[in-house]
Order: sequence, then C-alpha cells, then structure tokens
Amino acid sequence: MALHCSLGSGRHWASLAEELAGKYVFIAPDISGYGNDAGPSGLPTTLAEEVHLLNDRIYDAVGPIHLVGHSYGGAVAFKIATDSRLAHRICSLTLIEPVLPTILRESGPDRQLYDHFVRLAQAVYEDLWNGVPWNAIDKFATFWKGSEPNQEIPPKSRLRMIEHAERLAFDFAAVLAEQGVTAAAAAIKVPTLLLSGGLSPYLTQRIVWRLTNAITGVKTHHLPTAGHMLLLSHSAAVIPEIVRHIALADRLEQRSALKPGGSLPADHLTGA
Repeated sequence: MALHCSLGSGRHWASLAEELAGKYVFIAPDISGYGNDAGPSGLPTTLAEEVHLLNDRIYDAVGPIHLVGHSYGGAVAFKIATDSRLAHRICSLTLIEPVLPTILRESGPDRQLYDHFVRLAQAVYEDLWNGVPWNAIDKFATFWKGSEPNQEIPPKSRLRMIEHAERLAFDFAAVLAEQGVTAAAAAIKVPTLLLSGGLSPYLTQRIVWRLTNAITGVKTHHLPTAGHMLLLSHSAAVIPEIVRHIALADRLEQRSALKPGGSLPADHLTGA
C-alpha cells in the first residue's frame, strides 16, 4: 500500500506499481479530498482520523502489508504502522521524507524549524480564509522547493493544486496535532527504510535524522541532488531502493516463519 503527498494522488505511484506488477497486490488510494476522492463532508484533522478513512482500502490488502508513504502520506503511513488496529499486519515500512514536524519540538536545536513550519501553516490558513488560495499554493510550493533551483509550476498543475488548496489546512492540522512521535518511532519493529533528498527543506532532513536515531535497525538512503519530490524527480533511484527493501523484508519474514514453531500463513499473498 502506497500513500501520496499533499496535493498529489495515487497516480504518483505508477512507476512503483509497474515495478511490482505480478508480484504483489498494489493499492495506492487517493487520500480523502485528493484525486478522485471527494472526501467526507468533514475532512480529517488528525492522522488517526485519516487512517480511519483509509480502513476500507487497507482491509482490501490480503495478508501482510508492505507500507510506503511520501510526505503527508508518509505521516499517515507512520500512524498506521505505529498506532492503529492494523499495525500488526505491517511487515515493512518505507517513508520518503514523512512530514512529522512535532518530533522537532522535542529538541531545543530543532525547535526553530518547528516554529517556522507553524508560521507557514498559519500563513496558508490566512490565505485560504481570505479567499486567495493561489497565494497559499505559492507559499506552500516555495517552502517545499527547499534549495532546488527556481522553477515555475506549469499552469495546469498549478490550477489543479489551487482546486485542492483547501485540503492543505486539514493536512497541516493533522501533522501538527500528532504527539509522541519519537516514542512511537522507537517502538517500530518491522524493517524500515527512510529516504531523503539533499535539496529538500532542512526541516524534513532533520525529521528523517531524528527518526533514524529513534528506529532500531533502520536503513537510510540519501540523494544529495534530490528535493522533496524525489519520488517523481529521482524515481530511477528511489523505486529500486523501495523494491529491494520490500524483497528483503519478505525474505526476513519467510525465515522467521520457518523457524521452529512457525509456519508460513496460507494467505501469503502480500499487499504492497
């Protein structure tokens, strides 16, 4: 199962779906309010509520689940893996720059990064409240550009982002409401891969660093020339890493199941 970023859709995972075709059942839902999902009348304001809205799609997966998430989708994936009724079904976790800013509140040196993110959220809220979603999108895009060269968003893409701009307020609220991220990360027991880009906002790089120090046995892959949208811009490097990680997790699970007292489940068709 793969979860996309804010202002994105399940189509972002087309390359990964193609790579895993025939080996796994691949589920890449549109998160509520994005893509073809209009969302409920009241959009989620916490990650727990977001997970609840995805329950039906998660239950579509048969057997153990390989969970992948990028950006906001990474935060949702983290929540599924650490604090949901389905956490016991997760057999691997891949997070591409998950947006979990409250982990930075727990460290004095990183507190300024958290405060800056809160100010960004407030500025986006104000623009949306004042009926200027295009200004909100410009602020949002500028922040996530990080250190990448200036590049204008194609008009068609910008229009699509503006159409979904209101959803950003809920995404910000959800990630800023999350508590106890470090403790939750420390409790992760499944094989975990963290991916990051060297041109991404420093905030996301610090989040990945903090998670790296909290999750036992975590693997990391850093692309110095990539930005926050590395899933799309550097897919040739990112997708093989994810595929290798999933394959390794499968081998580890099979070895564990074949130990004395263990047996492979009959429904060992894995959801990815």
